[in-house]
Amino acid sequence: MTSRNPAAGVSADAPLSVVLAGARGHGRWHLRNIRRLQDKGLVRLAGICDLTPLTGRELEGLGTPEQSADFSALLESTGAEIAVICTPIHTHAGLALIAAHRKVHLLLEKPPAPSYAEFRRMADGIASAGVACQIGFQSLGSHAMPAIRELVASGAIGEITGIGAAGAWGRDEAYFRRAPWAGRRRLHGVDVVDGVLTNPLAHAVATALALGGATRAEDVAGIETELLRANAIESDDTSCVRVTTERGGRIAVAATLCAERPDEPYVLVHGDRGRVTFWYKQDRVLLQRAGHGPEETVYGRTDLLENLVEHLRGRAELLVPPEVTGAFMKVVEAIRQSPDPVALPADAWRSESREGAPRRVVHGIDALVGAAAGALALYSELGAPWAASATVGGRVHPGADTVHPGASSP
Repeated sequence: MTSRNPAAGVSADAPLSVVLAGARGHGRWHLRNIRRLQDKGLVRLAGICDLTPLTGRELEGLGTPEQSADFSALLESTGAEIAVICTPIHTHAGLALIAAHRKVHLLLEKPPAPSYAEFRRMADGIASAGVACQIGFQSLGSHAMPAIRELVASGAIGEITGIGAAGAWGRDEAYFRRAPWAGRRRLHGVDVVDGVLTNPLAHAVATALALGGATRAEDVAGIETELLRANAIESDDTSCVRVTTERGGRIAVAATLCAERPDEPYVLVHGDRGRVTFWYKQDRVLLQRAGHGPEETVYGRTDLLENLVEHLRGRAELLVPPEVTGAFMKVVEAIRQSPDPVALPADAWRSESREGAPRRVVHGIDALVGAAAGALALYSELGAPWAASATVGGRVHPGADTVHPGASSP
């Protein structure tokens, strides 16, 4: 973790000036959050960087922030102290380094970069500039995370046998046309890697890794992937990954955007005398163990932008600095280097329409995703006939920037 030393020049009381880059799409969530923190007197929206300026209605309650499509110029003209970056994946590293060069602190949306090399370039540049950077894995701000770790440390579910995660979501076909980079592995020769595990359900991967004690790049020993797609896209929409840690732990994550009945994603902590289920979007935890009835608890959550403000004022540790997302970025790199996703056969999925929006649904995928998280297994190991040709195993060497497909897994 980074230290609690306050940032130079940051007031202990005055609202910190914020520029938001990317204010539409998921950026609207950040806009609402900035409004909430502005009402609390913690921040002030100084600028909006977007290709199309926001309207007065969109900015209601936020004053009249300066608007420009030139991020660097906007940081200079507003004197921003914090930049929130919620732009296409392949622009993250470049914009983050522009902000760092101007000594502007960062909240950077996930995934932080589309490749491990870009991640290292960004993280090293930020460290050299001496600015604080928070990566936007909101689930890692959940108070359930330390509570689950305490349960595990107390032996409540016995010896840990592995971590599983399951995400069964539904996205219509228009979702993959929402932007030129959507559903792409590359765009004009540049890595994007917008797959189900790297973007929409990236929190499932990051949360499972964190609960498995594998947050840094050097914690990862091996990665196996199965990348598939039902939709007519370049990237994957139905995939699984299994990580072997340097300590011999197993972490398996299965996800789809083609669910039969979309539901809340969750992480399972398996023990030899029980298990913990964590619905991370709801901060909800279910403890099941031998000799006890089920116990369910809902926890609070620390907002990551608020945590960044408190960190800059010297009152809190930074919750998600870049170094604790290194293991996640090793998974992104393994997916980037894997062969292109395998198209599911036509008889493996069906098309259905909800409120006039067509989407593709993979037969039996909900049960398969759940079974993978429960058994720490890949789809192919559970008998999915369409998965075998998508399996790639690899060993990640500590400190290496590459995954070597085809190498034996530990």
